[in-house]
Amino acid sequence: MAAITEGHVQTIAIDGARKQRGNLTQARIRWMVLAVVLGLGLVGGRLVQLGLAETDQSIEGQTRDAITATRPPILDRNGLEMAVDIRVPSLYAEPRRIIDVEEAVRELRTVLPDIDEDWLRDRLTGDQGFVWVKRELTPAIQEAVMRLGIPGIDFITESKRFYPGMNEAAHILGSTNVDNQGIAGIERHMDSESVALLQELGLARGNALTPVELSVDMRVQHVLHEQLMDAMTRYQAIAAAGVMLDIYTGEVIALASVPDFNPNEPATALVKDTFNRITSGIFEPGSIFKTVTMAGALDSGAVSITDEFDARYGIRFGRYTIDDFHGKHRILALPEVYKYSSNIGTIRIMQAMGKDNYRAFLSRMKFDERVEFELPEMRVPTVPDSFSEVGAATASFGHGLSVSPLHMATAYAAFVNGGNYIAPTLYKRDIAEAEPLYERVLRPETSGYLRYLMRLNAISTGGSGSKMNMTAQGYRVGGKTGTAEKVVDGRYSSSKVTNFFASAFPLDNPRYAMVILVDEPTAENAQSGTTAGWNAGMLTGRVVQRVAPMLGIAPDFSEAVDQQIVPAEVRQLYPEGF
Repeated sequence: MAAITEGHVQTIAIDGARKQRGNLTQARIRWMVLAVVLGLGLVGGRLVQLGLAETDQSIEGQTRDAITATRPPILDRNGLEMAVDIRVPSLYAEPRRIIDVEEAVRELRTVLPDIDEDWLRDRLTGDQGFVWVKRELTPAIQEAVMRLGIPGIDFITESKRFYPGMNEAAHILGSTNVDNQGIAGIERHMDSESVALLQELGLARGNALTPVELSVDMRVQHVLHEQLMDAMTRYQAIAAAGVMLDIYTGEVIALASVPDFNPNEPATALVKDTFNRITSGIFEPGSIFKTVTMAGALDSGAVSITDEFDARYGIRFGRYTIDDFHGKHRILALPEVYKYSSNIGTIRIMQAMGKDNYRAFLSRMKFDERVEFELPEMRVPTVPDSFSEVGAATASFGHGLSVSPLHMATAYAAFVNGGNYIAPTLYKRDIAEAEPLYERVLRPETSGYLRYLMRLNAISTGGSGSKMNMTAQGYRVGGKTGTAEKVVDGRYSSSKVTNFFASAFPLDNPRYAMVILVDEPTAENAQSGTTAGWNAGMLTGRVVQRVAPMLGIAPDFSEAVDQQIVPAEVRQLYPEGF
């Protein structure tokens, strides 16, 4: 009985212990479930909070969409890429996520030692969402930074503009800033004008952008740029520039100005004297402006192509007498006035027209306003509102007023295309699109006279374009030289000049006009000179000789072709020619 009782007591004790442990386990499970539920609740609440929170999608005020956006490629008229976007990594930081600023600074400078330590420490300190650390890095640097494993440091891929031609079309293309926004040239125009609107729907990364097609022919551009660089060395000039236009469409086929810059390094555009002399430089054009005087007087009917003018004596204005540089001091026919570049004859031709009518003609040719053109780097000419007698006289041969080479090229295009002014453009435009934009400024007969005068100056003995014609033999180029003395200390200096050659080709069936500038040239050798025929003229010949075949122009050495350009009344009155 005692044994049974003892066994019974033991059984009751064991059952109680089991029950107590079971209750404890259940309590632990309940607490664990409660903890899990609370944890999930906290996580869920945080997720809801994050879901409702507005995510910072900008870096220093610039949206990520804008950062990752691309620009449309720029192509030349033949489809050659002039500007493209490449994808590059840029390093940014989230200061509020950085655990140890000093460690982050120390580690980052092992990969980017050029970053200032104090500047970097300041950037990584604070509670800002995103700040730039270094833009436009290489993939190798990106990999090295990522290996550091620093919390709060990351990369974003953005676009960077790349210009395969380097300096060759710098003044046409301009450049972009670090945010890939256009800051000069056609890049700036694309951002500010209608081209940007056309691309608006395709600016997000990954969308195919419609290329922007320019009128420029990079083959011709290469030759022009190369020859201008050669002229800088050959003539020890301080600058050189040139522009070529299609005379019927106004398309710019090539435009260059040196010294220039590398658009892949926009800071190089800030170097002194790298401005675009074709559009933002204005100069006294010298004798290339005599063609303007001839055009106005012939078109007005005040003079005819066979008229003669007294160039025996200089023309006196008060205490001053205007004479010819290499005067013939005889009666000159109008073609001879042009061929010998007679200041006296040109003044008399202008006087036959009248100074007020002459000034009105300059307005008709838009010499007193900004050329309508896409490049933002433009200057307004300085042309007096009215002329005195002496002011009109000096203006007739290109002094006392300043215009850009683009003004002159546009005028010469009108002079040889039948008399229609067409504003130049950097975008592709065919003749059908250009014709509604024509403004009649000359009679077709006047245009024919000017083509003859320009060709005469190239092929006749004593013509200032004869050296150019020898270089470009067969391509029937014609034009006019201009040597303009610079003003130094308030007086004209004969030792510092800006030389020009304005031309068109082929003059039996003209298609292209060109203006070349050489600034402060010296003589190439002891047998040469410093006037425009020796430098700007010969440079024109070298350019035409190389680019004409590219443009589909075949050489023709037939003298009969030149005879067809001579007006009938000139052949009748002067059968021997000039």
